[in-house]
Amino acid sequence: MIENKIVSFYKFFDIKSPEILKNRIFKEFKKNSILGTLILSQEGVNGMLSGKEQNLNNIVNFLLQDFNLKMEDFKYLNSLKKPFHRLRIKIKDEIISLGKPNSSNPNKNVGEYLQPREWNTLLEKEDVILIDTRNYYETSIGTFKNSIIPNMSSFKDFPKFVDSLSKYKNKNIAMFCTGGIRCEKASSYMIEKGFKNVFHLEGGIINYLGQVKEEISKWQGECFVFDSRVSVKHDLSEGSYKMCHACNQPLSLSDSKSPKFKEGVHCHKCFGKLNKKQIKRLSERQKQMDLAKKRGKVHLGV
Repeated sequence: MIENKIVSFYKFFDIKSPEILKNRIFKEFKKNSILGTLILSQEGVNGMLSGKEQNLNNIVNFLLQDFNLKMEDFKYLNSLKKPFHRLRIKIKDEIISLGKPNSSNPNKNVGEYLQPREWNTLLEKEDVILIDTRNYYETSIGTFKNSIIPNMSSFKDFPKFVDSLSKYKNKNIAMFCTGGIRCEKASSYMIEKGFKNVFHLEGGIINYLGQVKEEISKWQGECFVFDSRVSVKHDLSEGSYKMCHACNQPLSLSDSKSPKFKEGVHCHKCFGKLNKKQIKRLSERQKQMDLAKKRGKVHLGV
């Protein structure tokens, strides 16, 4: 089976006119048949893209020339599934939304970056407060041992969570997320709030899983990813979870066997929370997806 190439990257740096860049980027991406999402803002760039290997290489070279990016900023993965079905280029106030655009600036103030092996050493210390900066549904399928789980619905909930941590201002604070962008921005915010010793995992969980052998790893479970793979295992191969298309939460194999599960319509987590109109829409969507699959095509509702 042909593998799909994926490249993810982000960088906090000043962009004066993201609107001007958007059209030129879009033309280059379309020319190379690139799919995925790219977010531009005045604070930087955040992207996850897929395509043929040579085409992705063309795009990486293009971005290296036109952005403040280095080769080590790009992380490559393979997927047996087609991870994206559209190209989206968006301009936003923030490349990762904290909900307070002027409350932190990673371009000026940020915590200490830790490589995966340095991360293990830090976590062995007793005075470390370890924080998972991801959403609750991500943390439900895997995290680092002894992590504090903020139970957030979105990253915009993080500032409120920080308000409860004032007693830890002189402790070692270590934070992590999937690819590094959320914990990097979170570290900048916490420094602005007076926390002294703030660390974050460079490249996030994905970089950690790619560099640390499973036998010495402090990671437990699978890692949620925001594409059609849903999750990845420690060796970065596709995980065992699938997605509920109604509530967008990961489902295990046993979850899929629940009597409250109906493919594409609802699962045990959202059963009884949908109205008749929503159920009808989701049922029709699943019907169209099944028909497209029989024709050997992909329905863009996925």
